[in-house]
Amino acid sequence: MVQAIVSISKKANHILNIVKAKYELKDKSSAIEKMAEEYEKLLLEPQLRPEYIEKLKRIEREKSIDIKDVDAYFIDLQKR
Repeated sequence: MVQAIVSISKKANHILNIVKAKYELKDKSSAIEKMAEEYEKLLLEPQLRPEYIEKLKRIEREKSIDIKDVDAYFIDLQKR
């Protein structure tokens, strides 16, 4: 585990206290970890997420169709 001394604003401290209370965490370190976990979900590119790889595998197993002319295919779809 890494230890760090950080300086934060009053607003950031207030937010940490809210996160700590909302998730019933024991200290602000846990609140920072929780925030990092949540931010990680937003920050990481989808290609790096395990869920994305599972989704790709599921898509690969789906039945596909061959299309020789994309424009003609979409024109045909519009006519339906």
